[in-house]
Amino acid sequence: MKNAAWVNVIEDDRRIRIETAELEATVPKRDPKRWMTGIEKGSFVDKRTGFSEIGDGLMVVDWLMEAGSDESYSGSAIADDGHGLGRYRWYENESNPDSREYAILAHGSSHRKRMIEGPQLCHRMKPVQPEVTRGRDFIAVRTRNRFEYAAPGRNTGSQWTQLIVFPRGERFFVLMDRIESVNDSPEMFLRNDTPGCVRHTRGDTFSEVYLSYLSGPNGLRIPSSEFFDPFPPDRKFGYRRDLNKTPGHFIRAYRLRDPETGGDGPWLGGLTLDPSVVYEAWCSQRPGDIIVMILEMHGLPVKAGDTFSAAHIVGYFDTIEEMHSVYDRHKGHRTAAVDSSGWSLG
Repeated sequence: MKNAAWVNVIEDDRRIRIETAELEATVPKRDPKRWMTGIEKGSFVDKRTGFSEIGDGLMVVDWLMEAGSDESYSGSAIADDGHGLGRYRWYENESNPDSREYAILAHGSSHRKRMIEGPQLCHRMKPVQPEVTRGRDFIAVRTRNRFEYAAPGRNTGSQWTQLIVFPRGERFFVLMDRIESVNDSPEMFLRNDTPGCVRHTRGDTFSEVYLSYLSGPNGLRIPSSEFFDPFPPDRKFGYRRDLNKTPGHFIRAYRLRDPETGGDGPWLGGLTLDPSVVYEAWCSQRPGDIIVMILEMHGLPVKAGDTFSAAHIVGYFDTIEEMHSVYDRHKGHRTAAVDSSGWSLG
């Protein structure tokens, strides 16, 4: 592919690699280093500071889900790939207390949910062929996939679209996830990681977490020491739309730390541009030195044929104030569109 002067695009049968003066990033097509969706693990690099993402990738997507219990079918409904459709079946598995304890630590126990359609796209999606759109001052990658199986009594084939836009001269990308549903649901949502998980050993890779929507107008800054021991998502640092006031900004970020010197780097932040789209979000420490930053978007009634979406900005920032400034310039949007003439938020 011929490259414009400000961006270098390298594409092969496994991935699309994008390099600008500010960033490096890879979008996988098959055989990813970790997950199939979003930005590939370890590939998102800030050229200014040399720091990179420290989790398992960015903006990784899971299932289509809804509130409710899957107890009636969790032990019998098995997909073609052998994956059980009952995501929370561990809760009923009293014969395996270790598995049940892990499930509660990973997902909590106060808000039961079930899958509508699968597979879990992050690691069970088949190879894809993303489309690259080049403009004068941006490069964009669009990936589509249809869910392949559904819970009993539900339809299969809802389409997920992820659009990632890299604007020229920025240390961030713009991303939209959109669902075109083939099912009805009283409370459908899409689950993803925003911006992504954090891998660490007692805080060696990050110094603090920032959540703009907790603890008043200035948000909450959480030292890394709060994440030394596992805790479930419904114990602390959680957000639910039905229990919390909708904030003005919805920003989730962690400050990178050099594991060798201990010196602070930039913030890696995920800015969800319309706070009202967030159904539930948590920032919890799972067993195994991983902080999970799940965000569930939409969580409202859906009819077959409806679409819903969320738009985010994800990237590197030197200060919390810079994140809020960028947020103010782009806030209120849920969609993104692109063609050769330009890109826009809507």
